[in-house]
Amino acid sequence: MSNSPAGHVVRSTVSPNCETGSRTPLRTFLPTADGISIDSVYDRGSVVYNTSTPSTRHIVFVMAHGFTGDVDRPHVRRVAAAFARYGDVVTFSFRGHGRSGGRSTVGDREVLDLAAAVGWARELQPHARVVTVGFSMGGSVVLRHAALHQDHQRTDAVVSVSAPARWYYRGTPPMRRVHWLITRPEGRLVGRYGFRTRIHGRGWDPVPLSPAEAVPRIAPTPLLIVHGDRDGYFPVDHPRMLAEAAGDHGELWLEPGMGHAEHAADDALLARIGDWAASRAG
Repeated sequence: MSNSPAGHVVRSTVSPNCETGSRTPLRTFLPTADGISIDSVYDRGSVVYNTSTPSTRHIVFVMAHGFTGDVDRPHVRRVAAAFARYGDVVTFSFRGHGRSGGRSTVGDREVLDLAAAVGWARELQPHARVVTVGFSMGGSVVLRHAALHQDHQRTDAVVSVSAPARWYYRGTPPMRRVHWLITRPEGRLVGRYGFRTRIHGRGWDPVPLSPAEAVPRIAPTPLLIVHGDRDGYFPVDHPRMLAEAAGDHGELWLEPGMGHAEHAADDALLARIGDWAASRAG
């Protein structure tokens, strides 16, 4: 039980038994460990599983969107629909985004939001394999979550798309604009009213574990790093740094012609990610 952005008390009333076959999405607010209400949606996939066959074990994708996204954005719904061909899908809005409570900490406390979503997926499908897939800021969050959570909120496979390897990067014009949005009062006003994103005004203290520092702690959980060679936010030294930190444990796909995050992930790439997840987590 927790407080919604509108100040109402919210309790999840979703039954953990999802074996009825209903395709109606489930929507609720999930409480995080630090008391933030996270707007979350559970969509049943189109896959018919044979539970007696290990190779077709049920999969639930938990998708972590990029900065200024939210669960209702068309690009988030498109990606969720693509993954629904391979399993069930949990989408959610990070704190400070959309209808979720709190303010964005741009990748720090968001690990708690993802943990709540993964925990919900495990309650709804206790025998399923859970795959976290994150984009941009969400890509950094799935890496840190996998390194930090080895309990019931753990993940069985990790896919990080268009993620930074290190913090405070300002080497491209888009990232300089992002830093203006985060660090300047007028930028945070633009974020609030232009992007439906409420951003915390205080800096990190302490500075969280960086994605590159998190990656070695993920093993033996399967890890896929995906990045476009035309990413306008984070150049290719970021995925290469992550892959180097992963060593033999991680797999890197450097995609020719691809830009940044969800908008640049076409249906063919999403299908390949779905196939990878099915083979590693199934």
